Amino acid sequence: MKRMAIILAAGQGKRMKSKLYKVLHPVCGKPMVRHVLEAVGQANCERAVVVVGHGAEAVQAELGDAAEYALQTEQLGTGHAVLQTKPLLGEADGVTIVVCGDTPLVTSSSLEALISLHQKEGAAATVMTAELADPFGYGRIVRGEDGSVLRIVEQKDCSAEEAAIREINTGTYCFDNRKLFAALGQVTNENTQGEYYLTDVIGILKGQGERIAAYKTDDPAEAIGVNDRVALAEAERLMRRRIALRHQTNGVTIIDPDHTYIGPDVQIGQDTVLHPGTILRGKTKIGVECVIGPNAELNDAEVGDGSTVRQSVVDQAQLGEGCQVGPFAYLRPGTRLLAKVKIGDFVEVKNSVIGIGSKVPHLSYIGDAEVGANVNIGCGAITANYDGYNKSKTVIGDNAFIGSNANLIAPVRVGEGAYVVAGSTITHDVAANDVAIARERQVNKPGYAEKLRIKARLKKEREESKS
Repeated sequence: MKRMAIILAAGQGKRMKSKLYKVLHPVCGKPMVRHVLEAVGQANCERAVVVVGHGAEAVQAELGDAAEYALQTEQLGTGHAVLQTKPLLGEADGVTIVVCGDTPLVTSSSLEALISLHQKEGAAATVMTAELADPFGYGRIVRGEDGSVLRIVEQKDCSAEEAAIREINTGTYCFDNRKLFAALGQVTNENTQGEYYLTDVIGILKGQGERIAAYKTDDPAEAIGVNDRVALAEAERLMRRRIALRHQTNGVTIIDPDHTYIGPDVQIGQDTVLHPGTILRGKTKIGVECVIGPNAELNDAEVGDGSTVRQSVVDQAQLGEGCQVGPFAYLRPGTRLLAKVKIGDFVEVKNSVIGIGSKVPHLSYIGDAEVGANVNIGCGAITANYDGYNKSKTVIGDNAFIGSNANLIAPVRVGEGAYVVAGSTITHDVAANDVAIARERQVNKPGYAEKLRIKARLKKEREESKS
C-alpha cells in the first residue's frame, strides 16, 4: 500500500521570538523540519508534502527537492493546512501520515509502528499517543472497551474523570488517504478560534462508523512540539541523550553524556572514548579505538583508527590512523594527515597534506603545503603562502628537517633529506640533501648596550622637558 506524508510547517512561531522561521531552528545541528522529513523518509513514505506559510522560501531553500510543497497563505487551522495538499494527494490511494514540522523527536520506528497498527486494525484513522506523568494542556484519548478511540477531548473541555487520563494526543496521525480528504470537506470553523481543526476529522469518521485506532509510543519525548526556546532546549537535551545512548549501545565510551554533543549523522567506531566538552557535528566519522577530547570540536571531519584529538578544532579535515592532534591545534578545511602524524600545541594547518610519520610539534602555521613522510618541522616555523594577491604552494620532501623559526616563502620546494637551519627565511628552492642557511651573520659590539641605554634615557628626558 502506498505511503505518503504531510508535514505541517506553516505556523508563524511567534513564541520563538526569532527572525528565523520556527521549524528551521536546529536541534543537534539540524533544522527541526529536516529531522521530521528524514523520519518519514525512513518510514518508507514515497511522497512527502510540506505545508508552508510564513517563511516558505526559507523552508524550501533548506529542504530543496527532498519534498513537495503546498502553500497555506492564511493560517486557518490544522485541518485547513492539510486541505491545501488536496491538489497533490487528494486522489491518491494509500495511507497518509500527518505530522507537525516542530516535532523533531518523532522517530521512523514509531511511524512504522503507527502505520502497521493502522493497517492491522483496518482503521480509517490512527492516532499516535503517549502517556505523560503530567498531561495538563494536552488533548486526552478516551478509548472504548475494545481499545479503539472514542474521542479526543481537549484540556479545556475535560470532565474530572477525563482530566485524570494520562494518555494524550501527540498530534501525529495516520489516515486512509481518501477518507481523510472526504472528511476534511465536512470540517467547519464553528468554534471560538474560527479555525478548521484536523482533530474534527476523527469525530467525523467516528460518526460515520469508522474505526479509530491509537498507537501509544514508548517514548513520551515524541510528543514534544517546540513552540518556544524552553521547549527547544528540552528537545536538544533529549535528542542528545538519545544519540549518546545509541553510540554507547554500539560500544562507544562517553565519559559524561550530559556534556558531550554529538550530531545525528555522526559515525563513531567501537572502543572510542569521548571526553567531556567534545562537540561532533555534521558528517563527522571517527574510527575505532580513538580518544576525542576533552574540549575537542570536530565538524565534517574524518578520524582514522587509533587517533587522538585533544582540546583542538578539526574542521573538514581528514586524519589517518594513529594520528595525534593537540592540545590547542586547529586543522582547517582541506587538511589531510596521513598515518601517525603528530600535530602539537598551537599549530594551525590549512589545505595541506602531511605525510606519514611527520611532526609539527608546536607553534607553527602550515598553509597550502605538501609535506612528505618523516619530516620534522620545528617550533615557530611557517609556510608564508599568501603575498596579498595569490596563494602559493610549499613542497617539502621526505625526511627533510625544518629548523625552528624558519620561514618558507612560497612558492618554494625543499628537497628530500634537506636541512633548513633555524631562523632562516627561505625564498629559493633547496635541493635534496642540501643545508640551507638564510640569516644575517651575528655581530657582537662590546659594551654598546650601555651606550644604547644612555641614548634612550636622554631622548626620554628631552621629550619630558618639552611637555
